[in-house]
Amino acid sequence: MAKQLKKSSNGLLTGVAAGIAEYFNMDPTIVRILFALVTVMGGCGVLIYLLCWLIMPKQ
Repeated sequence: MAKQLKKSSNGLLTGVAAGIAEYFNMDPTIVRILFALVTVMGGCGVLIYLLCWLIMPKQ
């Protein structure tokens, strides 16, 4: 069965970062830090997070 990118039910807010972390087999904290860095450096991290929140299906 192929892996699918889905929101996690174990997430803090919406499950986006935890879902991405589960898909890539990594720690959700790293994904959250990456979102924060992208937000601080370029400002589009929040937009990417919101788009993922709207597009990603629930688990």
